[in-house]
Amino acid sequence: MSAAALHRLSFYRLWAIVRKEFIQMRRDRVTFAMMVGIPLMQLMLFGFAINSDPKHLPTAILAADQGPFARTLVAALRHSDYFALTREPATEAEAARLLQLGDVQFVINLPEDFSRKLLRGEQPTVLIEADATDPAATGPAISAVRAIADTVLNRDLTGPLARLRARAGPIDFQIHAHYNPENITQYNVVPGLMGVVLTMTMVVITALAITRERERGTMENLLATPVRPIEVMVGKILPYIAVGYIQVTLILLAARFIFGVPMIGNLALLYGVSLIFIAANLSMGITFSTLAQNQLQAVQMAFFFFLPSILLSGFMFPFRGMPQWAQWVGSCLPNTHFLRIVRGILLKGNGLAEIAPEIWPLLLFLAVAMTVGVKRYRQTLD
Repeated sequence: MSAAALHRLSFYRLWAIVRKEFIQMRRDRVTFAMMVGIPLMQLMLFGFAINSDPKHLPTAILAADQGPFARTLVAALRHSDYFALTREPATEAEAARLLQLGDVQFVINLPEDFSRKLLRGEQPTVLIEADATDPAATGPAISAVRAIADTVLNRDLTGPLARLRARAGPIDFQIHAHYNPENITQYNVVPGLMGVVLTMTMVVITALAITRERERGTMENLLATPVRPIEVMVGKILPYIAVGYIQVTLILLAARFIFGVPMIGNLALLYGVSLIFIAANLSMGITFSTLAQNQLQAVQMAFFFFLPSILLSGFMFPFRGMPQWAQWVGSCLPNTHFLRIVRGILLKGNGLAEIAPEIWPLLLFLAVAMTVGVKRYRQTLD
């Protein structure tokens, strides 16, 4: 740069531009809040909520043997960090039902001849049934149970039984990984992508709807018409529902023919529930559009909603590995319940009765988002 050009640079003019940007930033409080809030949210989520080594997983114990060795093993599992013995089903059918509903992560089945075989110097078999729809949630716990069994009985294996303290351990564990026996990651990730893609696109697209009308000056035309707020919102939502169903269809086709994801359940039921989820996200996007002053703010709000939806829903990290407060926040997000529905229908073959506990939170979220959106739109009219 020449000396003349350097001479033309003015510090005062430069400082005036800098001051102007700070003033503009102060006036745009939503953008400034996002600049501070999003990094803070990422810090809190990644620092405290995200955990790739889940512990205290709900476990059902089906103990047909109440002998001393069986009680010792159950007590060790109860005091371990990985298992929380929350259920004691009476029958195998009840235990299988708990596993299918997702109420427990594991079912540990102690046979009735467990203690008798140990006393004979044999190696008894313990069956561990795992809900392997999320392989990341089951792997560490299965490794831990082997280590527990190798050491917990050493105190009792004395005298003639001391020879059972073998390198392979005194107990033969048989692991049955249900719903994803080969622990294929795509079986877990690809169905989950349906909720992530719909959340990202539906919320962002509709968040721009009313703000675009306002910036282009066409809002006045809507204000001059006798159209009611609910009619405007539903009219803006309906076209995007068709777009959402196109996305659902494309993801299902890719899941089946590219990734080989099994589809055990009823696809018509999945399409029906998808309507509720799509409408909930569209309603949230419309609500953001009524809160934002411009399209940039609308996109920022949508991203602020999308970030916890992907991190706290159980898509990227095991849901049960998060602390309790993070699970409460995640349970308020529609993507959390939709992921359970999709994986349950495709991988477990769940029907309406099994997914009903996950449907009513979606309906509640839809009602709240729609109510807030209509109320905010009325304020926009005023």
